[in-house]
Amino acid sequence: MIPKFSCGFWAIISSSCSSMRFCPARWRQVLNWLAAGGFDTSSMVIPCLSRDFHAFLTCLIAFPTAMIILSGLALGTYIDGADFVVWTFIWDNYPQVITSNLIVCWSIAIFVYVRSFSVPAPGQPNPELRQLAPGGHSGNVLYDFFIGRELNPRAKLPLSFLDEASRTIDIKVWCEMRPGLLGWIILNLSNIARQYRTYGYITDSIVLSTAFQAFYVLDGLYMEPALLTTMDVIMDGFGYMLSFGDMAWVPFMYNFQTRYLAMFPHELGLKGIALVLAPTAVGYMIFRGANNQKDRFRKNPNDPRLSHIKYIETAQGSKLMTSGWWGLARHINYLGDWLMSWSYSLPTGISGFVIIESINASTGELEKRAVQTPESRGYAIIFTYFFLIYFGVLLLHRERRDEEKCKKKYGKDWERYTSMVRSRIIPGIY
Repeated sequence: MIPKFSCGFWAIISSSCSSMRFCPARWRQVLNWLAAGGFDTSSMVIPCLSRDFHAFLTCLIAFPTAMIILSGLALGTYIDGADFVVWTFIWDNYPQVITSNLIVCWSIAIFVYVRSFSVPAPGQPNPELRQLAPGGHSGNVLYDFFIGRELNPRAKLPLSFLDEASRTIDIKVWCEMRPGLLGWIILNLSNIARQYRTYGYITDSIVLSTAFQAFYVLDGLYMEPALLTTMDVIMDGFGYMLSFGDMAWVPFMYNFQTRYLAMFPHELGLKGIALVLAPTAVGYMIFRGANNQKDRFRKNPNDPRLSHIKYIETAQGSKLMTSGWWGLARHINYLGDWLMSWSYSLPTGISGFVIIESINASTGELEKRAVQTPESRGYAIIFTYFFLIYFGVLLLHRERRDEEKCKKKYGKDWERYTSMVRSRIIPGIY
């Protein structure tokens, strides 16, 4: 089960746990929590799966730790303003930061690949409940390295003062929820600081784009326990693909929009803001509603909140929802996810600009200004709307992959299910 945060950090400020001040053992638990990043779930059985899924997770506090990091950055900005060293370092050393992340992602990918060969064979003692990923051990070195051989590779922190559970980290979950997502927001904030240093003001477009991306990330971090029931964690191995995606692709490709706006300060106005808000609200309602419904159903199909849900039971004992959000389309959450991504690109408008150099008459210094001319208008759309297009293609690919896996797993039951829920992503259209 997903642990409830009734102890640990929150116990410090809870009147119901005030006895902690007299209990060294409780304070040791808090120390473990702070140092290792959360509570542990040594084994988790998801009722909807045909096999037991074992995860060793000590990282279920992504949201509080992210808030601590962001609060520290906010304090530094309050003291030094847009010249805070983090913001200037990132912008001035962007290629070096990317290179460092690439080195880290390669190191992690090599480590988990080599270590995956120590996973005990079936029938051998396996006290840590380690597993190879389905389809991740084909025998093709390049393919297995890319896809990932081990399902949930782990690492133990060299902190002897912590107990075994507290110093064991699930690498896949940590990478998926920590460096890439939080790095994405930090890069956006650095871009805002750059815009202010350059122009002396901040536009509504860069604030809106950053706010929606930050909301998406923080919402995911807050709802981190739901990650344990996703296909990424349950079925996919952790290899170079996920390591590169988490450490390099997500933070550095997804901040294109705000990086553009840092150089060209586009103003939206009230109508522009309304245009951005509309698809975002619809997308979030679909995305969060569908994922919450799926998460609750997988953990407890008898949850009273799901009493109205209809489902079919497969020969393997799994249950597939045929009503509610998942009765509208088999991958309805992908539609919501994609609609939300519009809010990242729409604030850039019809993007494109040129840099014009001129001599300041009063100072005699060379000045550079970003100006949108009729010729340049639109040429940068491929960059600022890249995420929207790429994300749509990615979700289509994931949908096809999920369909293939489910068809192979459920057989005739999947055919029966698809005859009842005909739409794939967009109800009545696709």
